[in-house]
Amino acid sequence: MAVAVAVIGKENSPLFVKTVAPCNELKFLYTIHTSLDVVEEKISPGNKSSGDVRELYLGLLYPTEDYKVYGYVTNTKTKFIVIVETSRTTLRDNEIRQMFHKLHAS
Repeated sequence: MAVAVAVIGKENSPLFVKTVAPCNELKFLYTIHTSLDVVEEKISPGNKSSGDVRELYLGLLYPTEDYKVYGYVTNTKTKFIVIVETSRTTLRDNEIRQMFHKLHAS
């Protein structure tokens, strides 16, 4: 189950952040902010070879003890970050990818 969803603008400013538990909002904001470093690392031009096609879905950015952080970047460099609880259910990569496609389409 997703416990936090964030839409981050081109200049890494938060456009929308929604958390399930308001008491953990600061913790999730910190996790979202730190995940932006991983996103920037994955989308930097130095990491791609000339033949790579840019994939919007970045996959698992990093796991923590209780959560997994996933990322998605649009062509306009808008970033979607989803934090998912690891203890409740196991989500397949395809399910996370579909979640991001639905977020991007809406």
